[in-house]
Order: sequence, then C-alpha cells, then structure tokens
Amino acid sequence: MPIKKILVVDDSATERHLIGEILKAHGFEVLFADSGEMAIAKANHDKPDLVLMDVIMPGLNGFQATRAITRDTETAHIPVLLCTNKDQETDKIWGMRQGAKDYLVKPINPAELLSKITSLDP
Repeated sequence: MPIKKILVVDDSATERHLIGEILKAHGFEVLFADSGEMAIAKANHDKPDLVLMDVIMPGLNGFQATRAITRDTETAHIPVLLCTNKDQETDKIWGMRQGAKDYLVKPINPAELLSKITSLDP
C-alpha cells in the first residue's frame, strides 16, 4: 500500500509545522500528535501509512512509543521513521531495535526525508 497518510509526532509545534508543510507540499495527508501517548492512540485509531517520530518528548518518549506501535498486532504493519536531535550511533541502533525502519537527524533535510519515505513505499 503506498504511503499517503503520515502521522507526525513531535512535542514542538514548530517542528510539527515545518515537517507538515514539507509533506503537504508533496501531496501527503498529514496527521499530528504532540506526545508518545497520543501517537499510539492515533496510530490505533487513524491507521496512518507511516509515523515520523521524535524521540525526546515528555511522558512516553519516542523509543517507547515506537516499541508500542511496532509490537502491537493492530499497528505493527505501520513503519516508524525516527526524526530526532539524538545523533549518536548508539541512539540509532537503539531506535532500530525498538522497531524503527529508519532514522533521521534534525534539522530535517526535506530531500533526505522524502527519499527515506520513498524507500519505505512498497
């Protein structure tokens, strides 16, 4: 199924807006969540084709939310792409072990983001 609907998860309204504008300009339907808890609820309810997940958030962090989404039978088919300021190799490895399909470091490069989305599109 092609990627059309993307859930952007970030506690920063500015980051949500910037990423959302990039995606909307390329024809994607964009949903938003500002916490890990909301991301899990929206993934279950709205069934996006992709989740772009920040890591550093209050409450459930992005690693925990990614693990919950990718290990739940209702949402395990939804790929998660981590988008974070955490740029250490150990962070990337840990994120992938939680079920993320790929990892982007902020600030987000629009061409790189779109390339990674395209690579996940079957």
